[in-house]
Amino acid sequence: MKKKVVIIGAGPAGLTAAYELLKNSIEYDVVILEECSQVGGISKTVNYKENHMDLGGHRFFSKSKRVNDFWLHLMPLQKENSLDDIITGYQKVLPEKGPDPEKDDIVMLKRNRVSRIYYKNKFFDYPVSLNLNTIKNMGFKDTIKSGFSYLKSMVVKKDETNLENFFINRFGKNLYRMFFKSYTEKIWGRSTCDIDASWGAQRVKGISIKAVLVDSFKSVFHIKNKKKETSLIEEYLYPKYGPGQMWELVAEEIKKLGGKIILNSKVYRLEKKKDQIIFLEYERNGKKIKLAGDIFISSMPIKDLVENMNDVPKEIRRISQGLPYRSFVTIGLLIKKLKLKNETKIKIYNDSIPDCWIYIQDEEMKMGRIQVFNNWSPYMVKDPINTVWIGLEFFCDEGDSFWNMSERKCADLAIEELVKMQVIDEDDVLDFHREKAKKAYPAYFDTYGELPKVIKYLNEIKNLYCIGRNGQHRYNNMDHSMMCAFETVDKILKGDENKDSIWQVNAEKEYHEEK
Repeated sequence: MKKKVVIIGAGPAGLTAAYELLKNSIEYDVVILEECSQVGGISKTVNYKENHMDLGGHRFFSKSKRVNDFWLHLMPLQKENSLDDIITGYQKVLPEKGPDPEKDDIVMLKRNRVSRIYYKNKFFDYPVSLNLNTIKNMGFKDTIKSGFSYLKSMVVKKDETNLENFFINRFGKNLYRMFFKSYTEKIWGRSTCDIDASWGAQRVKGISIKAVLVDSFKSVFHIKNKKKETSLIEEYLYPKYGPGQMWELVAEEIKKLGGKIILNSKVYRLEKKKDQIIFLEYERNGKKIKLAGDIFISSMPIKDLVENMNDVPKEIRRISQGLPYRSFVTIGLLIKKLKLKNETKIKIYNDSIPDCWIYIQDEEMKMGRIQVFNNWSPYMVKDPINTVWIGLEFFCDEGDSFWNMSERKCADLAIEELVKMQVIDEDDVLDFHREKAKKAYPAYFDTYGELPKVIKYLNEIKNLYCIGRNGQHRYNNMDHSMMCAFETVDKILKGDENKDSIWQVNAEKEYHEEK
């Protein structure tokens, strides 16, 4: 008889695990339970009146060959000199009628990364680059001050007991306050002094002023940088209709291979007997259903996993209950045009800006980031010639005043801030739509420092595997979540019960992909 594998969560981790198991073995019967009505987790793409929303901006870039092969096997890259080379907006000639989804034989696009920081009513390149524009925007005084601040950080190193000290050691106090402090504290809702430095170690591996200088030097003299940090990568892949297109395709492949995906199913109980999970219970359409299994793979938040499990030691339950998370709200705003002028050589429809992201490093603004969907893929927008479709990201706590704000008031606040920043004219707003994502960011404070005790306990449950961003309470990117799934499937197929390598994914110091 086949072994029954129950997977909790149909995000990148859960879907990858299911697909890999079914593709590589006929010995497993796989069922995925997903709480939401759509697969993809926070990597899903929402379709609102034919304008597509990517929740957070998910670039398809990885140093893992296995991950890249997975992506390009399912969604091949477009041929060279295809129509997309024209409609991306990165060429001088643009078709007057825009892209034609019915005729364009394109699946995965190659994109140019352009991101900037909005600080004191000026725009700076991101990642920070040392060019004339940066110096001009900073002004002579701040440039000199930042230089001396950085030199001091090279000589006087702070103990990296928190995230603030981590940033100061790599950028100096002045640049840290200008380009990192406000945005980081918006994400977490905490002072960087309260956040564990391990978040910085994971997210900013190898990035420093020294790395920026080396990269700038090699770019000027056209020297290939073999060790280029992924925060400095200038190109990435992106599905035609956003990341959700990939995961919807994977879901279809899973079904073809015999797997089941049950949506709108919330897991609320896991029954453990000694060192095994025997069954779980989930609720769907008001009905409570019991589901037994031989192997359980969980990408649900560790906090919820432990809370719903029986016979858990008080100490483990206390730690898991204290694990913090941040949620976010994205307002999709359809507008006629942006007020921002395109001062680059990159040609864009409407003479719009070429930015993928704009980071709002302004303490007076609640908004954290602007995402310009037109520049991720023109296919994301119903009318990319005459409209601009942007995503406005706000970080909050699930259940707080902003989370509970009405959609209209939330949109009004977003519009008000954009007008203050002179990004748009209010009269140019055509429509809006809101999406919420709870527990989107596992946070690195409160009981996070005691997490290894919980990991040790969970690893002792022989038939339970924890994968993905929330499944490991680690700020993983999409490819890291997939790599967790690959490693888990390899362990299952080999009968290897040691789970240490699964938890080591994205723990190394050489890899980084910022988002």
